[in-house]
Amino acid sequence: MSYLDGGKVIDLMFGLPDPKGLDAAYESFKPLYRDKESREFAFPAQYMFKDIPNIAEIGDDPVGWAVKQMDRFNIERALIGVNEFSDMHKIARDRFSDRFVFDVGIDPNGGMDEVRRLRRLTKEYDVRAVSVFPCGCNPQVPIDDKRMYVTYAACIDLDLPIFVNVGVPGPRVPMDPQKVERVDEVCWFFPELKFVMRHGAEPWDELAVKLMLKYPHLYYSTSAFAPKHYPKSVIRYANTRGADKVMYAGYFPMGLSLDRIFTDMRQVPFNENVLPKFLYENAKKLLKL
Repeated sequence: MSYLDGGKVIDLMFGLPDPKGLDAAYESFKPLYRDKESREFAFPAQYMFKDIPNIAEIGDDPVGWAVKQMDRFNIERALIGVNEFSDMHKIARDRFSDRFVFDVGIDPNGGMDEVRRLRRLTKEYDVRAVSVFPCGCNPQVPIDDKRMYVTYAACIDLDLPIFVNVGVPGPRVPMDPQKVERVDEVCWFFPELKFVMRHGAEPWDELAVKLMLKYPHLYYSTSAFAPKHYPKSVIRYANTRGADKVMYAGYFPMGLSLDRIFTDMRQVPFNENVLPKFLYENAKKLLKL
């Protein structure tokens, strides 16, 4: 029997099914678009995904509905963003505190105001992580930019890991801020920082693996990729020296259904002893659950 048959899961990128909240969050990308089609997308990287989950008709208890979806796939906990455009995260905190933990998305352009916001939210929610989308900030903020250093220092001070998008972004915006080589200097300068690479690192996934070998607190999560598209270099690394460094993250309901993710997952050639770490144990340790 595989670990997938009943083993516990922690999802490091999960969204609550709130069209209002998602639409408001996506508005921040639109000033960066230059092409007409992107401005008309309902979802920033819509051209890349098929069969995006339909969340328009899920009833009058969307958070309860989301928990039922988690139960179907043994997702014990999910990391969700504090979405200040919506009340859903408050419902999740108040009704399902044992199922959700929170990350705070930061725009480093805000400087110390964003740090103060982070500190305030850590007191209000079970915040276990910080996240930044360098190519999605307006203006964009490279991974190794001086504006990011304020956020990195705050993460160390609060003992929070930071999830940062790396690699070519899905939305049609310039990629330079997310070149994987930029991670090197950050990990060198902040050896205490727990840095998690998000969204694939492609086409520099081999470099991402090399850097994980180099730095003890550098990790990788599989967010926004259907499992059949996980980079082969990352699977090979998880099966050999990187079993403690690679972690599962989905993309529900933004771009992938849980049915699609966990159907595909059975075909990924992870070693059976790697699956408990990939799906559960590494995230539990990183988030201190």
